[in-house]
Amino acid sequence: MISILIPCYDFNALPLVKRLEKEALILGIAYEIICIDDGSFSAINEKNQQINALTNCLFIESKKNIGRIANRKLLSDKAQYNWLLFIDVDTMPKNEKFLETYLSHMNKTGAIFGGFSYNKESFSQSNSLRFTFGKKREQVSSKKRMRKPYKYIISSNYMINKAIFDKIQVPVNINGYGLDYFFGAELKTNNVHITHIDNEVFHLGLDDNNKFLEKTRSALDNLKYMNSNNYIKKHDISILKAYNFLKILLLKSMFYATVNTINNKIEINLMSKKPNLFAFDLYRLAYLCKD
Repeated sequence: MISILIPCYDFNALPLVKRLEKEALILGIAYEIICIDDGSFSAINEKNQQINALTNCLFIESKKNIGRIANRKLLSDKAQYNWLLFIDVDTMPKNEKFLETYLSHMNKTGAIFGGFSYNKESFSQSNSLRFTFGKKREQVSSKKRMRKPYKYIISSNYMINKAIFDKIQVPVNINGYGLDYFFGAELKTNNVHITHIDNEVFHLGLDDNNKFLEKTRSALDNLKYMNSNNYIKKHDISILKAYNFLKILLLKSMFYATVNTINNKIEINLMSKKPNLFAFDLYRLAYLCKD
């Protein structure tokens, strides 16, 4: 029926696994829950070993760090069922009928994306940028997501047919952050029918502002590499469309130089309690335009 796959790294997966196991047992479905820690060697993994005592649940500690993409591929390789539910370890289902809702859409489409949600109790000034970006850009209703289905791709909470997932080949030179850009583009290029539903998870493990900016730059580096090497063909990536527009008009260097004059002020704003997302967009686009 369904393989629930949880990529882990230095995080307590037990509460999430118990929550999913409980619902799966109530539903009486054929299921498995597989967690793989990607070589964190964390002391938390001693607690995560308790997962192996739960019904149809498995926790594996990798002996080396193989990267986010390879870890997801390994999870898929170990899965025995035809439908894969990927859910990030630092999330928690919002809906009591989380699995049941996903299962009701099985076999009607190639992939189903449940969405993201942010609890106001998670906000602090130290994570204000991550929270604000998530609340305004990621917490989007299924109705809005379905208008541009390949634009709103978040791989932290989705179910996909195993055969489709296994066909998507990520470039070997790509790892780290920003692979949702590539994933969405590949789904569109291959005409995979996808559905967006309101079956959110709460995002619990919010990065502080400095860490989020670091991950943002890493994601943009990967996006720029994929774009320049023609890995991304059909897409709905707004920032990439803006970058290519500036490139065609030979305005890339001018845009970077202009934004760079106020970059310090932008960074101060992004670290504040109320970061401006338009300023964040300028920051990201200027970073892409940097040679």
